[in-house]
Amino acid sequence: MRHLIINLEAPLLAFGGETIDNLGVIRPFPAVSMLTGLFANALGWRRVERQRHQDLQDRIVMAARIEREPAGGVRMTDFQTAQLAANDQGWTTRGRPEGRAGGANTYLAPHLRYRDYYADMRVTAALRLEPADDAPTLDAVAQALQEPIRPLFIGRKPCLPSAPLYGDFAEGDTALAALLNVVPAGDTRGEPCRLQWPRGEGVDDIEASRTHMITDQRNWVSGLHGGGRWVCEGTVDRSRWMEVAAS
Repeated sequence: MRHLIINLEAPLLAFGGETIDNLGVIRPFPAVSMLTGLFANALGWRRVERQRHQDLQDRIVMAARIEREPAGGVRMTDFQTAQLAANDQGWTTRGRPEGRAGGANTYLAPHLRYRDYYADMRVTAALRLEPADDAPTLDAVAQALQEPIRPLFIGRKPCLPSAPLYGDFAEGDTALAALLNVVPAGDTRGEPCRLQWPRGEGVDDIEASRTHMITDQRNWVSGLHGGGRWVCEGTVDRSRWMEVAAS
């Protein structure tokens, strides 16, 4: 089966997890909902096209590999404040400014929040869409990533890609098999790569160190995150690709 390869690399990355109050936490692997929003933005969809987003998310089958761990192996936390007056405006990804409604006293106190990020990280994902013939097709998504309708970011607006998102196609009987057919960036003598793949989408010679449920899907119709899927996590030694990289 054919899979699309996505390169996720940036000075700052944010693969969002469950937000609690004003704490924006992150996970080490990309969320299905994040990729749905990324593709929809590249295709020029509007956020109000909720069922369209939902249908796309339900079709994604993805495996991911961390090729470069975050700088220092830790996450950084950004403390953010904002206080807007009634006439303040800000630019949005829709290409036009958006203001505030109401009178002068609608926002008297600053908005405080914490947002986590990974610095200088690289993750590669292999994914396919099921059914393959529904719109948008994998080819349409690949084309949109190369010529996006709107600016793209990885998780949050400050997370601008530092490498092309489109990474070609790869074949594999499963999402993980396709990912393993792609040589990782960097030195093949480096530390093992961490992997994540959907349960049932692995390969025989990679054992899962753990299997657990994650809630990385969004109910696009209601606008809330919910629902879970089972994923496996494990590691693979970079020497697996040593001969391929040498050739």
